[in-house]
Amino acid sequence: MELIQKYFPDLLNKQIDQLSSLKKLYAYWNASVNVISKKTFHDFYQKHVLFCLGIAKVFPFFYGSRVLDLGTGGGFPGIPLSIVFPCTEFILVDSINKKIKIVEEIIKNLHLKNAHAICIRAEKLENKFDFVVSRAVAKTYKIQNWIKNKFRYKLNPIIPNGSLFLKGGDLDKELKQFPHAVEYPLSHYFNEPFFITKKVIWISNQ
Repeated sequence: MELIQKYFPDLLNKQIDQLSSLKKLYAYWNASVNVISKKTFHDFYQKHVLFCLGIAKVFPFFYGSRVLDLGTGGGFPGIPLSIVFPCTEFILVDSINKKIKIVEEIIKNLHLKNAHAICIRAEKLENKFDFVVSRAVAKTYKIQNWIKNKFRYKLNPIIPNGSLFLKGGDLDKELKQFPHAVEYPLSHYFNEPFFITKKVIWISNQ
């Protein structure tokens, strides 16, 4: 948790308590269902929580916005983001029911009123959103195809709605068909070597 507070020094006590509870909660559930790779669990706060909060470093979700976490898996990036943005609604979806059940339990344990988990494929969702977030679920063109009709009319005239993807490595080929995509290298925000190749990709829906 010291790592999180290093980069987010303005967190409220409630948010610190919620983030501090995450590792113990995931350790409990990971013992029965592999929601987080055991190879990376020892570095839980860097490789999972802080990586997901990279979105918070580059993008301020506005009050009352609705965010889809597509392919949330064990609740990333939706759960860390819902803690940091308590006035934004997060809908966490995944097609694997056992993972969604665990996400529901974690949301309940953390008393997160702004996060909701649904077991469904993204293509079948009827809800509309202002933003979509995702961590390494699929190639960008596939995700963009899944969500092309999922955006509602923008509520904020300054911040256009769109997608924010957590990615790693060389993305030149993957993003070739998205010339207006903006890459935010997370090494500009976090000093740890893990983030040298990590990025947040922003694609506006406008």
